Amino acid sequence: MARSAQVTGGLLAAAGGVAIAVQARVNGSLAQELHNGLLAALISFGGGWFVLLAAVLSRQSGRAGLARLRDALAHRRIRWWECVGGISGAVLVGSQGLTVATIGVAVFTVAVVIGQVVSSAVVDHLGIGPGGSKPITRTRVAGAAVGVVAVAVAVSHQFTSTGALWFAVLPLVSGLLMGWQQAVNGLVREAAAHSTATILVNFTVGTAALAVVNLVVRGGVPGGFPSTWWLYLGGLLGIVGVGGAIVSVRFIGVLMVGLCGVSGQLIGALLLDAVSGHLAPPTAVGVALTLVSVGVAALPNGRMRS
Repeated sequence: MARSAQVTGGLLAAAGGVAIAVQARVNGSLAQELHNGLLAALISFGGGWFVLLAAVLSRQSGRAGLARLRDALAHRRIRWWECVGGISGAVLVGSQGLTVATIGVAVFTVAVVIGQVVSSAVVDHLGIGPGGSKPITRTRVAGAAVGVVAVAVAVSHQFTSTGALWFAVLPLVSGLLMGWQQAVNGLVREAAAHSTATILVNFTVGTAALAVVNLVVRGGVPGGFPSTWWLYLGGLLGIVGVGGAIVSVRFIGVLMVGLCGVSGQLIGALLLDAVSGHLAPPTAVGVALTLVSVGVAALPNGRMRS
């Protein structure tokens, strides 16, 4: 594959990561206003879903993409379980609500990234994604390890509570699902031949899952909703984040999407901290290390290019 396509894929994944970092801050602020993190997540997913639905159904190319996906399902060129990658987002949000208060944000984040890089490497090796098999090599393992260390360093100043560490199993599972999600979303994109239609499928599944969770938990409806407009931008930011991964995975593979996405998330967090005047040196070090992890993982077969 052309180097330019790989670079473009990496930049798209990183841009998606930046969007996810901003989305996390926006959704976190909305959750504080509502005193209900699960409802905030549903509003975010639901808002993105309405935008995507309008965008896809209003354009002939979008409707054709959905028709191609339906035809692929009917003829078993793609399986139904490959279309439910969006449930990963619901699992991630649910595990966040259940565990962060006990183990802290730092442990949660590291557990998610460990799960993500492990599953991404395995998924690439098995060739589940649209880019074909990418065998596990020393450089890919080293890059993944550096990526985990980078995140641990970036959030090291937040290690204030470890609580019952076995709770970290939930975010670990969430991370494992993320690698699978990126692979199957790429397969759906290949079947639909339309990125926006693929993102719509992802958001449909995620919104439905979060709606069910909210009904089961019954957190209640707040007396009023905040009037600050930017608190409702989470869905749009999520579209950029998911879209970056869906478009780039066929160019660079699942592991590189994960590492580039993590780089983007830390860069986004760094910029947000800088704007707010609370820049933490460990975050800057973490950003540098994630860039190193991407470079190491991109090296072929454990050997330096000559």
